[in-house]
Amino acid sequence: MTLKDIDSLERELANLRLQVDLLLAPKCTSLSNKPYPLGRCLEIRDAMFKLIEQHLHNDPSALSPMRQYMQKTNMPLTKVWGSLRDEYFQNAMVVGKWYIDCANDTVNANKPRIEIKPLAESGFSAIQSFEQFVKIAQSYWQVSVYKNSVFPALAPYLPLICKNKHGTVWLAAANDDTIKMAMDSNFSLSERILKQLPEPPDSLLSSWQLSTKSHSKARDELLSHSGDPIDYCREYQHANLATNIEFRNRVVRAFISIPKMP
Repeated sequence: MTLKDIDSLERELANLRLQVDLLLAPKCTSLSNKPYPLGRCLEIRDAMFKLIEQHLHNDPSALSPMRQYMQKTNMPLTKVWGSLRDEYFQNAMVVGKWYIDCANDTVNANKPRIEIKPLAESGFSAIQSFEQFVKIAQSYWQVSVYKNSVFPALAPYLPLICKNKHGTVWLAAANDDTIKMAMDSNFSLSERILKQLPEPPDSLLSSWQLSTKSHSKARDELLSHSGDPIDYCREYQHANLATNIEFRNRVVRAFISIPKMP
């Protein structure tokens, strides 16, 4: 795409973004005391992706620079998640060699809503390790990160516990990309980070386990298993569970059933 194509596409996408903002702003109230659109890159990216696909399918005159590029290169528009300059996590889109950020103002609201750059110049990259994830999370989310000793049977897939300054805790990194990263490494990356992280505070561990036991939907026995999360990594390696999609899906279902804390 030429610079003229990029300018034209940015203007069209900015107009679509206004439609998305009208839809999302009333629904997405403040996140961690930050007003919309701050922190809402996932919701905005997903809504924009859906709207772009609708326009590409239904309106032959819409988004012509993108349409022509996709037809010429036979490259699809895809969603991506990863690191932006190792400063923060980003949900964006990629088509061929182009990086398209339709939520460019979700960290700094004064930035333009839309940014289109050559992927090689964007600073965007996939998350390659849990150490990289922890480094970004600690600075971007302002969280403390602990090893997942609360639900050790889930730790090979979800090795991290994050706790923010408001006391909210959650397992990380709960998305397809990092779960796949753990499985592709045969859980060696999970084992490596678990060896480095501190144990969660006793109060956090006991209160979360107690809340889970009393929660009617958290019934998978994986949530009640105890032990060393590193031992579970080794057990799952020996059982070849890194290629077992059925067990992976069971872990995800168990994770979804965990009650939020606090």
